[in-house]
Amino acid sequence: MYCELFKLKEPPFRLTPDPQFLYASKQHARAKAYMESSIWLADGFVVITGEIGSGKTTLIESFLEELPENVVLAHVNQTQLTPVEFLQALLVEFGFEPFRMRKVELMAILKDYMIEQYAAGKTLLLVIDEAQNLSRRVLEELRMLSGIEAQKEKLLRVILAGQPELARQLEMQRLEQLRQRVRLQFHLGALSKRETREYIEHRLEIAGAEGRRIVEDEAFDPIFTYSGGVPRLINTLCDTAMLCGFAEEKSVITKELVMTAVEELQWAPFIERYRNEEPVRALAATRGEAPADLDDTGRNWREAELPARFDVLFRDKPVAEFDLPFGRTIIGRTADNDLQISSKFISRHHAQVSTRPESCTLEDLNSTNGIFIGSRRVKHHRLVDGDVILLGEHKLVYHDLRSDTGNVIALGERERKSADAD
Repeated sequence: MYCELFKLKEPPFRLTPDPQFLYASKQHARAKAYMESSIWLADGFVVITGEIGSGKTTLIESFLEELPENVVLAHVNQTQLTPVEFLQALLVEFGFEPFRMRKVELMAILKDYMIEQYAAGKTLLLVIDEAQNLSRRVLEELRMLSGIEAQKEKLLRVILAGQPELARQLEMQRLEQLRQRVRLQFHLGALSKRETREYIEHRLEIAGAEGRRIVEDEAFDPIFTYSGGVPRLINTLCDTAMLCGFAEEKSVITKELVMTAVEELQWAPFIERYRNEEPVRALAATRGEAPADLDDTGRNWREAELPARFDVLFRDKPVAEFDLPFGRTIIGRTADNDLQISSKFISRHHAQVSTRPESCTLEDLNSTNGIFIGSRRVKHHRLVDGDVILLGEHKLVYHDLRSDTGNVIALGERERKSADAD
């Protein structure tokens, strides 16, 4: 839409992972080096973690593009699986059709295949994206599988990539044996202010800027302030600013255009939007707990009853229900989303819902066709019970279950006090 105005060959800030746009910050380069080391490390896992939007998937795609010819790859990114489904998914990646086999047969085929590839001089590599969703039973299955060896050399190299919950999950005592297998571990943090500028200029150059100044110096500070240096948020804000520039026929992104984009997105400064999350995460990490899930009273709110639900409709006909858990829920077309909607009108990563004890907030992830509440297109919206979200030919009807839960708790408390009085 705006490429002609800015004299670019392609949009520079798309959310779709594209290895050619990878900006190699020091930490991204180190994480990639860790993944590359998995090729020659004969034992142990490599674990890469990072927040949503930190660039993990783009980094993985770049790494996979450069694999040597002798590497046989299995890339699994659908991770909400049972142990049997996981083994089946792995065999499918290796070219088998194992859908009617029992677990013992799956294991036998995998072991034979791994030995066969080793004898042929091949290196077997398993890359699991969104690994924080793997169950404890699947992780244990993975540990057993990675222990298969020939001539004292492990046959399967493993890279686990996921959100910070993965690292905390591996720290749990019941996964001690798996944690001891982790050889290298690295966490992708946000970009610094300087790196944020370099990231933006790098993507513009790849898109065809050819040294031209497209973003004014004064515009970089608010971009960093409101994106927090998170690559996906940088992309969302910069793309929106370029759309605002297109609307105003301005071919240079100014500080004023960035602030117009901020208003369009209804964003507060990054540190204000997320300031309540990091201290709690740090507290849980020092205690060796699972994900930081404590509310203001110290209660683990992820263990509470589900707070909300979507009814999924296709052309106004109900097709599914989806329970919204606490935390972030990503909605999109591909299998690596929490809620997958297979439709040409849905972007790869279309929207996200952030669910906290007090509310659910819907956010557009720079999708092509947008999200609508009724007839109004929204970028950022606090959901209200009964809201109907339009995504192409699909609708999501939002049901807030918190009030019902609160009524049940209150009723139970009144009944207890009445019984005590009697």
